[in-house]
Amino acid sequence: MSMDQIRQTIRQMIEISDKEFENFLSRCIVKKFKRYEVVSRPNIVPNEIFFVNKGLIRVIVTDKDGTEHSLHFALENQFIADYSAFMLKQPSLYTLQTEEETETVVMPRAAIEWGYKNLKQGDKLGRLIAEVFPNIHDRVPQHMIASYLGITPIHLSRLKKASIKKI
Repeated sequence: MSMDQIRQTIRQMIEISDKEFENFLSRCIVKKFKRYEVVSRPNIVPNEIFFVNKGLIRVIVTDKDGTEHSLHFALENQFIADYSAFMLKQPSLYTLQTEEETETVVMPRAAIEWGYKNLKQGDKLGRLIAEVFPNIHDRVPQHMIASYLGITPIHLSRLKKASIKKI
């Protein structure tokens, strides 16, 4: 499996030469996670984007009472990250956790930045990957996000402030 799936997925998004692909993928790694393993934690600036080769990753937010709320699931051939936190270099609000044994291609920030600078269609690829992660924080009012999460807008605001203070 390894890099074949990401190669096919990206080739459906942009035109990319074999040489460009090899250079890009040489900066990425294949990583396997056990069931229920945390891939990315809240309150930490995310420095990678994951591509799911096999398995399932759940996006979780934990409310003030410690109750977990599932926001999203990423399956095979999907990219996953707290993309707005990744792009803004801010702490994530979310936990990414595997729900079964999972194999990913980890794309570190350095690989993404290399792609923007060196791939002929790097900007297009970045934009298409970004569309997978709509910036909900800019499009949906905070009170609606809080309602969706089952918490108060005040608590959501406190979570955001606590995340920023921990930098």
